Amino acid sequence: MSDPMNVLAPEHRRLRIGDAWRDAAGAATFAVEDPATGRIIAEVADAGVVDGLAALDAASKAMAEWAATSPRKRSELLTATYRVLTERSEEVARLITLEMGKPLAEARGEVAYGAEFFRWFAEEAVRVEGRYNTAPAGGYRILTVPRPVGPCVFVTPWNFPLAMGARKIAPALAAGCTTITKPAAQTPLTMLFLARIMEEAGVPPGVVNVVTTTRAGEVVSALLADRRTRKLSFTGSTEVGRVLLRQAADNVLRTSMELGGNAALIVCADADLDVALDGAMVAKMRNLGESCIAANRIYVEEPVREEFTARFAKRMGALSVGHGLDDGVDVGALIDEASVTKIDELVADAVDRGARVLVGGERPDGPGHFYPPTVLVDVPDDARMLEAEIFGPVAPIISFTSDDEVIAKANDTEHGLAGYVFTRDLQRALRFAERLETGMLGINRGLVSDPSAPFGGVKQSGIGKEGSHEGILEYLDVIYAAIDLP
Repeated sequence: MSDPMNVLAPEHRRLRIGDAWRDAAGAATFAVEDPATGRIIAEVADAGVVDGLAALDAASKAMAEWAATSPRKRSELLTATYRVLTERSEEVARLITLEMGKPLAEARGEVAYGAEFFRWFAEEAVRVEGRYNTAPAGGYRILTVPRPVGPCVFVTPWNFPLAMGARKIAPALAAGCTTITKPAAQTPLTMLFLARIMEEAGVPPGVVNVVTTTRAGEVVSALLADRRTRKLSFTGSTEVGRVLLRQAADNVLRTSMELGGNAALIVCADADLDVALDGAMVAKMRNLGESCIAANRIYVEEPVREEFTARFAKRMGALSVGHGLDDGVDVGALIDEASVTKIDELVADAVDRGARVLVGGERPDGPGHFYPPTVLVDVPDDARMLEAEIFGPVAPIISFTSDDEVIAKANDTEHGLAGYVFTRDLQRALRFAERLETGMLGINRGLVSDPSAPFGGVKQSGIGKEGSHEGILEYLDVIYAAIDLP
């Protein structure tokens, strides 16, 4: 196979700050590995606090000019980014697979999905509106004007190293904000490549800064403590989100949080089982199950439980496992050894409590961080995997006998990000939609993510929305002026 690292020159494996690609203070670096082999594929700059603050200096200096840039010009630059990213999509996809582990087909899908955020928000950039109207009591006018909140700090995860950055950077730039992105240490290369693409597309220096680091806590804390930072957006675990929210409170920062999930997928007896099986495979196995909106618990109504389970287990068992760059691979490597160990322990816990493994359930020998597609049945309510976010290719199946029962179980979690329901009864589907405590719900489909739709959760799954028109509003303050006019 060709080496995807050839697309990212050594000079672009450094920090992107202002108009320069620069080494970290002290020339510190850290290694990035291919999770399918354990092989080190690159060394990238390891930023410290001084580097993070230098990125904030650059973002702050660029802020006034970027905010004053016309919406049409900002739109054109986002469109240019979309075009360059699309033209170089194969290079980006191969880089994603190499550092993150997902199969190449999945990586191609991520690039297409991530690029759409730049196209969508290029269109939204010219549609930010205020209003002018007579006050209800008369005598003066009300003028409202949206304006960018200011420099933004983004902390992005490893599971979608391109799309999660694009989902934040695109609306911020459309609104007129400058940005500092701290990508996950496991997958820094894709974000560095995106910064290079945006540079090539003509985005001005200082508008997009990228700081790679293994010392995320120190660097991000320093950025949030600086009064020049005005916005934080984070995608990751609820536990880390709570910490960042506490830190953001000191400077009363605007925050967007897309946190953990524990999605229930519900298959009703009246569902079209072919549709339900296709949807369950997507909801469970998209991105190897390493997704906050992955189906974490699969509830199947008793009359169809046996048929659905047998057909689902057959499809899971037929998936091929291997290096994501190899032809015909359905399931690539998990991100690291800790992920494999966590999943193995969750499966062992469920089995110890009485669950049965129908497919998979044993990690393979050899190099790389692999775990096979796994299906468990007879999973008891106290199994840890029904509460923990599995984040891998493991599907517990639980039967139910009434809507009230399954809704109560589905809602019995601190999370509320996504859910899925399969039924041919429209009224039943609408009752589920009204009663399930989730920010997003797929009805007869296993994919809900779309740049034109608001992405976000309720309860402890997050604050705010990404994508859609709501996404740009997260980066705008509304200023009100009362104008005396008898």
